[in-house]
Amino acid sequence: MDGILIWIIVGAIAGILADLVIKGIKLGILGKVIVGILGGLLGGWLFSLVGISLGSGILGDILTAFAGAVILLLILRLIRRR
Repeated sequence: MDGILIWIIVGAIAGILADLVIKGIKLGILGKVIVGILGGLLGGWLFSLVGISLGSGILGDILTAFAGAVILLLILRLIRRR
């Protein structure tokens, strides 16, 4: 149960930060949390492919999720423009 709560908190922080950086996509708080969690998965997968680590612990998790969430929001913006 603690792991799920940490995923939600990290996802919320990463999603909110990514939403502040990438403007133009309206997301509610639940959308930001989902984008942050999916961003964590995407960022972790992409960084593992190229052998990059943004540190261990909660800060590294937030940075990884933030980077993935930014990528996810950029892809979402491209899809919505079409």
